[in-house]
Amino acid sequence: MKYTRIVFVTVLMLAMAQVSASAQSSAYVTPGSVLATGSPAFNNAAATASVTDSDQAGQDSVLTIRTRVDEVNLLFIATDKHGKFVRNLVQSDFAILDDHKPPQSILEFHRETDLPLEMGLLIDVSGSVNTRFDFEQQAATGFLQHVLRPRFDKAFVLGFNNHTQVAQDFTDNVRLLSAGVHRLRNGGGTALYDAIYHACRDKLLKERPDHPMRKAIIVVSDGEDNQSEYTRAQAIEMAQRAEVIIYAISTDDSGLILRGDKVLDQLASATGGRAFFPYKTKDITHSFAAIEDELRSQYAVSYKPADFDADGRYRSIEITSLKKDLQVRARKGYFAPHQ
Repeated sequence: MKYTRIVFVTVLMLAMAQVSASAQSSAYVTPGSVLATGSPAFNNAAATASVTDSDQAGQDSVLTIRTRVDEVNLLFIATDKHGKFVRNLVQSDFAILDDHKPPQSILEFHRETDLPLEMGLLIDVSGSVNTRFDFEQQAATGFLQHVLRPRFDKAFVLGFNNHTQVAQDFTDNVRLLSAGVHRLRNGGGTALYDAIYHACRDKLLKERPDHPMRKAIIVVSDGEDNQSEYTRAQAIEMAQRAEVIIYAISTDDSGLILRGDKVLDQLASATGGRAFFPYKTKDITHSFAAIEDELRSQYAVSYKPADFDADGRYRSIEITSLKKDLQVRARKGYFAPHQ
């Protein structure tokens, strides 16, 4: 038994000496580098990590190599002077400024993107929207039937008045979503900002897919918030953090431009979406159809920003067309990750 201990100590000392020698001769490994297991560089990096953590004797050391990809994914729409979608543009037709600087590089560019869609349908069920509530439910159901592709897209339904309630969680089953829409009952006050905040934070920000994804919210409301704990600015910030585009359909049928209409326009504009103000009941269906058309007309670009730092601050985005008489609409910016 004593002889065994002597041999074990000898072997351990030889192993430590070999590790120390490897550490001294190891090449410099740049931060964020990905090294293949079994390669000399990988083994040397692992040895260095063992020496650095030698004060934690008796514990198993674990080497974790992380790669940070500073990549921004941006969806945008291009329209002509008549407001019609332009779908045949190429990458060289656009200019992008990220934090007032051109990107370091453009990684990908796609026309009429076919990316999967994650969508939230937020329906105002407060007492102020009861005049057209039934028709709005029907129009929303028809919209979901046209937009969602089984086993590819998914949506959830959330009703809100004083509080928010998920009537149907994420699914690609339109029948379940339709049943969720028709379970909603109207009455009470309006907590619009809270509904957007919670939908973005609890549903769309938590979703971290390993592939690019389009994320959108369709808000059906008069925009008259009187119950929220969160502010309009906080709701917009959370939508930007979740990279969500907000579309809004006003339920106001007064024919006047009211305060709530301006709120809906601000929510949509800040996130790259659009607000609709259907005066007649039948125009609600046209509004949903316009959103459907827009979702099928988006461009997608991925780029690496210049002078990027993961400091958590807000970075503005400006995208313009280099062609005459074309308008481009996209979100105004994003929050960098914080590390």
